Amino acid sequence: MTPELTALTLAGLLQMVQFILFAVPANMELGTRYTSGPRDTAPERPLSTLTGRLQRALNNHFEGLILFTLAVVVITVSDQSTAFTAACAFAYLGARILYIPAYALGWRLWRSVIWAVGWFATLGLLLAALI
Repeated sequence: MTPELTALTLAGLLQMVQFILFAVPANMELGTRYTSGPRDTAPERPLSTLTGRLQRALNNHFEGLILFTLAVVVITVSDQSTAFTAACAFAYLGARILYIPAYALGWRLWRSVIWAVGWFATLGLLLAALI
């Protein structure tokens, strides 16, 4: 397995961990009657600030994971794995790990910087595939 595919696999596992970090408190706050139902209406009470942040961090990773997956697949299928692309893949993963506490704890500037590291790492993978 290439380093990029390893990072992608770990990013998938991270997404599952993020889901648990969000789902457990969301179920406790909203109740399983709401969370196991069809959710046709808004919940009776909003999520706590922390749980809402965990939900947004989870959603943000879903969005970033799409481009990261595309980049890793292109690098892997075209057999262009290099030390640079491996570093980009693990920079993305590291940024996504750090993004969770940064978002949860409300680190305004740092959250954006950490997000940008992941975004630029993905950009690096995509550009490397074209070179």
